[in-house]
Amino acid sequence: MMQNLFRAMLVVVSLMLAPAAAIAQNTHASAAVMSPETLEAAKAVDAFHAALSTGDGGGAAAMLVDDALIFESGRAERSRAEYASHHAGADAAYAAAVPSKLTQRTGYVEGGTAWIVSESRATGKYQDKPVDRVTTETMILRKTAEGWRIAHIHWSSRAAK
Repeated sequence: MMQNLFRAMLVVVSLMLAPAAAIAQNTHASAAVMSPETLEAAKAVDAFHAALSTGDGGGAAAMLVDDALIFESGRAERSRAEYASHHAGADAAYAAAVPSKLTQRTGYVEGGTAWIVSESRATGKYQDKPVDRVTTETMILRKTAEGWRIAHIHWSSRAAK
């Protein structure tokens, strides 16, 4: 557990030290200026969200590595299994009910690690209540034999102005 936390912190620090120009490749929803490697990693993020938006929490969880670490609303889930058994279903129900539009994305790949940061806006109704939220998302991905898989997610959201 401590080794995984140390590894995640090491990845975050190394990505923070990446050249600013490479990280700031893209400031709009269009990902055309990201490198081909970064676009491949972003496809895994998109597959995760596509599964959620169709109500498939299990499919979304399949995009995570076994020791994934998910931060949301001050809480942590420390594995794919924990996410799948706790929040994947609720996240899928919400995403299926409330459409979300990607507004900005940037990213960077270094070896077998990718960093994808996205901003989106969700509008609609959930459980008969209006929703208009802006979400920021950081995902760190790991290149595996199955392709890019999500190792860490950090979500934050706020009411839109």
